[in-house]
Amino acid sequence: MLLRLAYLTVTNTFAALRLLPMSDRDKDVEILALRHQITVLERQLGADARVRFAPEDRAFLAALLTSLPRKALRRLRLLVRPDTVLRWHRDLMKRRHARTCRPKRPGRPPTARSTRALILRLVRENPGWGYRRVHGELATLGIKVAPSTVWEILKQEGLNPAPQRASTTWADFLRSQADALLACDFIETVILNGQRQYILAVVEHASRRIRVLGTTAHPSADWVIQAIRNLVMDMEDVGCRARFLIRDRDVKFPCAASKPIA
Repeated sequence: MLLRLAYLTVTNTFAALRLLPMSDRDKDVEILALRHQITVLERQLGADARVRFAPEDRAFLAALLTSLPRKALRRLRLLVRPDTVLRWHRDLMKRRHARTCRPKRPGRPPTARSTRALILRLVRENPGWGYRRVHGELATLGIKVAPSTVWEILKQEGLNPAPQRASTTWADFLRSQADALLACDFIETVILNGQRQYILAVVEHASRRIRVLGTTAHPSADWVIQAIRNLVMDMEDVGCRARFLIRDRDVKFPCAASKPIA
């Protein structure tokens, strides 16, 4: 198409140079002759027939005629409508813009060799790490890479992206030791008279049962120790096997409250 378009451009340039020595009268005669030939062609083709233009012909006519105002373009005797010529020009500009904006290398850019080597080193030195753990470590180091990229790199090297961890996780530990764990915290509330109250509650990990140990407007370390002692006596009566109490670093929880319950 480009070769054909270049040929049309060169031939029509020489045709334009041939018109320079011609007088206005000769040009008018040629224009009238060409218009009459177009009329004869349309009459022979019929109303339903359409003239087929090659892509290079469309590009040449669009480039040649688009510079004319719309009113002047409508006065021309063309085989197609002026709106069709304008549409050809828009399509030509779209294709040109698409070629200039097309990326040189389509697709996602390749992962840097240093990042790839670091991923493989982390996995070989830590066999229990999965691809998400590796992705988290890379994010900590400031290296931006997608988890799916880590997965693909490990699969390409024949490594399991999500190995079965031999070590015990924190969730596994909590499930296995649920019978021996309690957790406590204060719940802040306001009663009907507007006074602020603090409720000390304990949850049993095994049964999800919540125990309310008491409420006070002024919680203190002594009050917490006494509430925990009452809890221990109640647990001994029901035969509870809980031994450890999980709590935060609030000053209302003294060291005595963090010791084993029994």
